[in-house]
Amino acid sequence: MFSFFRKKNPAPPPEAPAVQAPVGGPAAASAPPSAPAPVAVPAPVAAPLPAPVAAPAAPRQGWLDRLKSGLRRTGSGIATVFTGTRIDEDLYEELEAALLMADSGVSATQHLLNDLRRRVKEAKATEPAAVKALLAEAIADLLKPLQKPLVIGEHKPTVIMVAGVNGAGKTTSIGKLTRHLADEGASVLLAAADTFRAAAREQLAVWADRNTVDIVTQEGGDPAAVCFDAVSAGRARGKDVVLVDTAGRLPTQLHLMEELRKIKRVVNKADPTGPHEVLLVIDGNTGQNALAQVKAFDEALQLTGLVITKLDGTAKGGVLCAIARERPVPVYFIGVGEKLEDLETFDAREYAQALLS
Repeated sequence: MFSFFRKKNPAPPPEAPAVQAPVGGPAAASAPPSAPAPVAVPAPVAAPLPAPVAAPAAPRQGWLDRLKSGLRRTGSGIATVFTGTRIDEDLYEELEAALLMADSGVSATQHLLNDLRRRVKEAKATEPAAVKALLAEAIADLLKPLQKPLVIGEHKPTVIMVAGVNGAGKTTSIGKLTRHLADEGASVLLAAADTFRAAAREQLAVWADRNTVDIVTQEGGDPAAVCFDAVSAGRARGKDVVLVDTAGRLPTQLHLMEELRKIKRVVNKADPTGPHEVLLVIDGNTGQNALAQVKAFDEALQLTGLVITKLDGTAKGGVLCAIARERPVPVYFIGVGEKLEDLETFDAREYAQALLS
């Protein structure tokens, strides 16, 4: 937690009035004392007020602006439904089509429409703009179960296993997450267990160097062996977090999915309480395919959290509604770009507001 303050400098102590020597030499000094001349007392000078300190901007305001920009393609398709002047069945039909086009899925779309009808009736809304605000509330409530923080510190080290298909932004997300953890004061060790993809180890090594954290890697080594060595090293060195980068694969590649299960078992041998988190990185542009990945990887690995990347410019941002309705795995982080600050913790209300802004 950060606090913004400015210390006030203490006011200087008042100077004692100067004492003048008697005038007229020793004779004057021996003369009987006369009534002292009145001494002008200087008026008290008020201590200067400290310069006003501007209140810090809301820490997530910049992020919210980027999120709104990233979800503009999704939100514009939904927002156009509310440009009319009437609340009728045509509005609900158009909204249903817009939600389906945003890849919200049939189940989540029907849930939102039913919930919205109830809210409109209870609020006695008569303006489409009011219906839009009620829809934002409905989406926020639907997404609320996905909002959960990633907890570090209950175990030392906290072993986080990260999976995902090639191209989802898995290794880059690990690098950004490493930076976030390091900025919070956590000591991190990376395990380069993606031994299948060319240059995967090198890419992770760049992030390790950039974030000045340790990395365990083996050229052409067995992924499970790398993980075992990394977890053992993390325990021996007293690291707070061990982040395990696994090879990207499609859930239909059964032999590679079995390799992931093997890695999880080996991590558990190195630390009987681990892995403590199993994260899946998914590309937000893939829409319903992202939901299929969540289901497949969850069945294989029992996921504890998601990182959803590349939401900037997507027209399929409604997929989070589908995930919340059909496979509510917590969403720890969402990303809207390549920069470090473009990965941030997920907030259901922020997402709903950005989606309909």
